[in-house]
Amino acid sequence: MNALHSLKIKVCGMRDRSNIQELMGLKPDYMGLIFYPPSKRLVDGLAEGTLEAIPETVKKTGVFVNATKDDILDKIAVYGLNALQLHGAESPEFCKDLASTGLEIIKAFGVDEGFDFEQLEAYEGTVDYFLFDTKTKLHGGSGLTFNWDLLKGYGLNIPYFLSGGLDAENLEEALKLEDPRFYGVDLNSRFELEPALKDIDKLRPVFDRIKELPA
Repeated sequence: MNALHSLKIKVCGMRDRSNIQELMGLKPDYMGLIFYPPSKRLVDGLAEGTLEAIPETVKKTGVFVNATKDDILDKIAVYGLNALQLHGAESPEFCKDLASTGLEIIKAFGVDEGFDFEQLEAYEGTVDYFLFDTKTKLHGGSGLTFNWDLLKGYGLNIPYFLSGGLDAENLEEALKLEDPRFYGVDLNSRFELEPALKDIDKLRPVFDRIKELPA
């Protein structure tokens, strides 16, 4: 049985006010705001009113890499975040501490041929979701895919987002992952006109394809 009937859609790396307003017309489930200073998609001083168009049904997700708790709490307060995506070497204890905020916790891992899935066991009970991305020095947004067959080594029941180079072409392959833990897709660099500016016309058919999956 295919378990993708409720697959969530997260669009990451948003920043532009009008672009965000356009994206809301597609009704994503999550929208990622990146607070990692080296990122080309860094959110730094959004224009006033940028986030006003976001309905409560869309979870504003702050993306961090080895940030301090105080910095994360500050961003939660300023941007009204609903979820935290941790892309660095954050420990299970750190994740558990942040879970006390009541926000969803997504722990991201870069996957390659040598990835040890057993390390994830320590995060059981401390995170809501994992996000499996392609391992690079960029901590995401590389536009590169990893070998999805490696997910066969994942043995926990924690749901996960699939990230890393997803586009309209390889989406069909992703939809063949008959895994009830496959919770959502994370769309980013392959759908951009330039960093932090999404091509809505390119995203629309992907949204349509996912939303037509049987309920």
